[in-house]
Amino acid sequence: MFRGYAASEKGGTLSLVEFDPAPLGPDDVEIAVDYCGICHSDLSMLDNDWGITEFPLIPGHEVVGKVAAKGSGVDHLSIGQAVGLGWYTRSCGTCQLCNDGDHNLCATAEQTIVGRHGGFADKVRCHKGWAVPLPDGIDAKSAGPLFCGGITVFNPIVQFDIQPTDRVGVVGIGGLGHMAVQFLSKWGCDVTAFSSNPAKAKDAIGYGARQVVSSRDDGELERIAGTLDFILVTANVTMNWPLFVGALRPKGRLHFVGAVLEPVAVEVFPLIVGQKQISASPLGSPATIATMLEFCGRHSIAPQCEMFPMSEVNNALDHLRSGKARYRIVLEA
Repeated sequence: MFRGYAASEKGGTLSLVEFDPAPLGPDDVEIAVDYCGICHSDLSMLDNDWGITEFPLIPGHEVVGKVAAKGSGVDHLSIGQAVGLGWYTRSCGTCQLCNDGDHNLCATAEQTIVGRHGGFADKVRCHKGWAVPLPDGIDAKSAGPLFCGGITVFNPIVQFDIQPTDRVGVVGIGGLGHMAVQFLSKWGCDVTAFSSNPAKAKDAIGYGARQVVSSRDDGELERIAGTLDFILVTANVTMNWPLFVGALRPKGRLHFVGAVLEPVAVEVFPLIVGQKQISASPLGSPATIATMLEFCGRHSIAPQCEMFPMSEVNNALDHLRSGKARYRIVLEA
């Protein structure tokens, strides 16, 4: 039997429960959880914001732990090896997208906390392809958020071939944005941080931003018109998107990883004239996750985390809801 913290209803308090896991398949890996980050997506699933939650729900999809058991078809991992698991837990491995290395875009990909129990537990299971080894030089205690928030902002850097000579912007200095600034700065880019909170300006500069611009000040946005090659939006709220498009140079890209729920109102003509693009992306493939981890180890990149015991999961969730987290929360088993 496994033990985990489950909510029995929408928005409910999590309580410790026991459950019988599914049989371990030949290509499955069982991970003994050491740490599990808390992501805003856990709150969205807990509140059933997306209409896909099945209760009882055990959240948690930023897992770091050790291989406790493995199926007969798992040859590349050893018992006791440190691994991480993020949002995705399985993909078919045979479709064209998987064969091209885009496992995260597989039409039948399964998610760690959609229709299954996640990492707020003593153990969790996944397909062998999504249990990514933790390389030397990565602190297991703070690594969990890399497997969701980290790869979410790292993936577009790879997908769109961002160059070290590019001038880039990061909108939102929070759980995702503070990692994005670190990645892009160490990538060699000139980074502009956009934030509506002046108190975060010092943090953004410390993470590698050259300047901080108010995301709510139209005058500030007009001042930097036509200066950026790439803008990464990590926030999930509506802003003056035409001014952000205006901040792009010709052939620039406004890219969303924050789940903005309202339509993005932008006129097409400025896109045509400047040959500009608007795009979005989910998390990355296992191969891209491995690349990100190696990059983090090489450049000493880590999320800034606040630690809570797993037994205080409800207090940790409340802390995240309050908006006070700086900048990720990790539960320690």
